Amino acid sequence: MVENQILEQVANTVRVLAAEAIEKAKSGHPGLPLGAAEIGSLLFAETMRHDPADPAWPNRDRFVLSAGHGSMLLYALLHLTGYDLPMEEIERFRQLGSATPGHPEYGRTPGVETTTGPLGQGLGNAVGMALAERMLAARFNRPGFPVVDHFTYCLAGDGCMMEGVAAEAASLAGHLGLGRLIVIYDANQISIEGSTDLAFSEDVAARFLAYGWHVQEVDGYDLDGLRKALEAARAEEAAPSLIVARTRIGRYSLLEGSAEVHGAPLGEEAVAKLKADLGWPETPFFVPEAVRQFFEARRAQWAAARQEWQELFERWSQAYPDLRQAWDEAFRQELPPDLAARLPRYEPGGKAVATRNAGGQVLQALARELPCLVGGSADLAPSTKTYLDGYEPVQSGQYGGRNLHFGVREHGMGAILNGMALHGGLRVFGSTFLVFSDYMRHAVRLSALMGLPVVYVFTHDSIWVGEDGPTHQPVEHLESLRLIPNLAVIRPADANETADAWLEALRRTNGPTALILSRQNLPILPEPPGLEPGESRVGRGGYVVRFEPEGQPPALVLVATGSEVALALEAADLLAQEGIPCRVVSVPWRERFEQQPESYRRHVLPEEAPRLVIEAGVGRGWWRLVRPQDGMVTMETFGESGPGEQVAAHFGFTAARVAQEARRLLGRA
Repeated sequence: MVENQILEQVANTVRVLAAEAIEKAKSGHPGLPLGAAEIGSLLFAETMRHDPADPAWPNRDRFVLSAGHGSMLLYALLHLTGYDLPMEEIERFRQLGSATPGHPEYGRTPGVETTTGPLGQGLGNAVGMALAERMLAARFNRPGFPVVDHFTYCLAGDGCMMEGVAAEAASLAGHLGLGRLIVIYDANQISIEGSTDLAFSEDVAARFLAYGWHVQEVDGYDLDGLRKALEAARAEEAAPSLIVARTRIGRYSLLEGSAEVHGAPLGEEAVAKLKADLGWPETPFFVPEAVRQFFEARRAQWAAARQEWQELFERWSQAYPDLRQAWDEAFRQELPPDLAARLPRYEPGGKAVATRNAGGQVLQALARELPCLVGGSADLAPSTKTYLDGYEPVQSGQYGGRNLHFGVREHGMGAILNGMALHGGLRVFGSTFLVFSDYMRHAVRLSALMGLPVVYVFTHDSIWVGEDGPTHQPVEHLESLRLIPNLAVIRPADANETADAWLEALRRTNGPTALILSRQNLPILPEPPGLEPGESRVGRGGYVVRFEPEGQPPALVLVATGSEVALALEAADLLAQEGIPCRVVSVPWRERFEQQPESYRRHVLPEEAPRLVIEAGVGRGWWRLVRPQDGMVTMETFGESGPGEQVAAHFGFTAARVAQEARRLLGRA
């Protein structure tokens, strides 16, 4: 146990560094670092098992600052404990290109486990990390070999507790009994507008008790009380723990306890007074020698603990070589080189199949080949076809399964999937209807921002949903998802494109993928000409499904995605009967196609022929491929309730309507 005197000195060092960095930047949130310095210092100096010399150590304890606006708390602790974050970066807080951005960013700063700032997301990530720990422990631990044996700590604030995503994630964590999850609630009762009494009067402790959590309440400045609470939380294996820590925002500052200290620098005079009240020298960014020596000694202890685990891991590897191989494949995200050959393939002209059904069949084959592939749905697996047959569900105390039941919690699902991906060792997917992707949009955005290889399966992709009507018929969602940088949005046209889409999703290790799948059956398209044997239909983003008759230049190029590719082929047949030669192009992954060399794009879309885009969604995003002389058949209103085929016909998604629009475009109407 670390002496309280040195912990208090560490906490005050954190306070001063945070206040000075924020003051120098003329921007930041000093309230949380000043108010929660004791909590952070106890965690990083004593409680947590980590090694600054190896931030990626697999069995380290994870720390998530869900209240990411208080980033200087984390940066100060990372600097003091010895992560590769020199004082120069502390002094460059919130400056362009620094390792200390305004909110913690995954991949930019050693020791930062996830990108936080949108409140509540970090708590959801922490649930995912704790779930991944339990699932990996069930897979890899053996008697005498606890190679997966760590905790996830999360510091959350009042804002996190107000956000619905935290409620969704916390509810599921309680149901799953995630005893390795410890959330410390920095309960200072202040938000930007003032006291939380303005809008938030619930009993958070009682709410978490109802979720099935182990709950304690402590004084956030009583180090012995905090220590005992953390020890009790670690001892509770059957439930996640919430420690409600009563604190004062901006402690020791002139603005202590007020909303004004939440998100603005203290001011030079106030920083000087803070330092004087703490007995601190005037030297900028000063760290006491006793604090430096303390952490130097602690680093040696942390390194020894990591080495002890490494030796255990090597003995485990020798005793269980098959498990070690599975571990390496999982953490390296390796795929079998012949994975494509092991997936279902569908005969052109064969029985029509919905791409959601084909996706389910492909997913079953992938599950057999990839033991680390796990996932589930927001209570929609029978409809999204994402339940892994033959594998158990994950439930409290039973973490060896592969099927996750997220319940009707899309936003929580997204945040939890991000946490699982951040933890490592599992390839994760989640599913819901495309129209409900809005519920989880911020989690999807953060997944793309962090470059996490999460797969989102979004089914029921268009007005063909039918009778459920416009509330369930996505119109703007496909285009909206395409706007997110680094999110691969793939809408396959048939079962074979669906298999290729899953392959492309799993090959991506630097970003998420959204698979957009149909409810209605779609015909199996003919084998495309010009592709190399085994070449992915999806890999280049777009390709020619059918060329115009040999020797005739195309009068028109019909460009479509998803279910509308078959519609384009039907329209091309009608136009061919009138002597109008058409080329049909499928663009399942538009962003990838736009990135192809100009020579390939011109090969697929010749400049001299007008283009007609057909997609059952808003058409505003096609401007990069559509020119003034081109046309579109798209949806620019909400849908209607009725049988899917009738709804589609009502909005003009028929071969006859497409052919009519083609004639108009060519001046032959």
